[in-house]
Amino acid sequence: MKIGFYNPYFDGFGGGERYTLTLASHWSKDHDVFLFWDDPSIVQKSQDRFGLDLSRVHVTPNIFSGKNAFIKVRVSLGYDVIFFLSDGSVPLSFAKHNILHFQVPFGVIKTTSFHLSRMDTIVCNSLFTKDNLDRKLSDTSIVIYPPTDMIPTSKLAKEKIILSIGRFTAYHTAKKQEDMIRAFIQLESKQKGWRLVLAGGLLESDLSYFNTLTNLSKGHAIDILPNISHEEIMRLYQRASIYWHAAGFGETEPRFMEHFGISTVEAMSAAVVPVVYRGGGQIEIVQENKNGFLFVTLEECVDKTLRVIEDKGLMTRLGKNAKAIGEKYSTSMFTNAFDKLLHTYS
Repeated sequence: MKIGFYNPYFDGFGGGERYTLTLASHWSKDHDVFLFWDDPSIVQKSQDRFGLDLSRVHVTPNIFSGKNAFIKVRVSLGYDVIFFLSDGSVPLSFAKHNILHFQVPFGVIKTTSFHLSRMDTIVCNSLFTKDNLDRKLSDTSIVIYPPTDMIPTSKLAKEKIILSIGRFTAYHTAKKQEDMIRAFIQLESKQKGWRLVLAGGLLESDLSYFNTLTNLSKGHAIDILPNISHEEIMRLYQRASIYWHAAGFGETEPRFMEHFGISTVEAMSAAVVPVVYRGGGQIEIVQENKNGFLFVTLEECVDKTLRVIEDKGLMTRLGKNAKAIGEKYSTSMFTNAFDKLLHTYS
């Protein structure tokens, strides 16, 4: 089959991009796979960031970034399948089959019945996204959870590290790094010897926000690591003891919550104890006092983190249970689900 992938955020290197490119990598083993993007270097950059084999993936001009409907029709007609990651819209495509994927629970989507009729399958990344998506799409959608790396077991002892992985973006301060820094400063005043490590992708457009974070962190045991390699992130998971995730903190709109939480699952697969915000897709992953803790306020985050730090038996139990959850969200589960879907198009 000739299969195309369109994601308007390929150069953002976030969870949605990993979702898209993991599938592209997998299908490229048996099919002709193309990314609709104007910069061919996106393949190498994505390989470096995600540790994926994209050597068989091709790049073709991005026909979906413009408004020329004739070009979209003519080019898309040549594809057996096109996978779209939605930015809140429904694209125009005349491929034989079309998959529309939602990472974000857009409450209202403006589209036409014709555009929707061209979409064979609508896929959401979590039950949270499905439940909060515009009803004219969510009622017929299915859920395929994101692929998650199972972090290799390390012989190294866990260190006094609280880790958080997430893109450094000024867009609605999506990953709430400022709030985590403030929470850590509170924790630091009560418990010395621990470090907060924040790592993730950084675009030049977000440098001002990144500088705000570095200034806020000065004088504290906080490391901020932008654009580090996939291998470095894996080592951080192996070394860390506690995982923080605060996306959705202080928000009420579903689109500003964490829609799933790939990094939380990755951390859990490395027996890192999650202490995460009680909202969005995180509550599908973390069960209170069974494989981690959930918080609503920063004070609760600090208190529950201290509880884990001060009780080694609790940390061990939660870490063991956290590790066990990983298989449910493995890459093989993800690719098998999409292979079954692709088979229905044959």
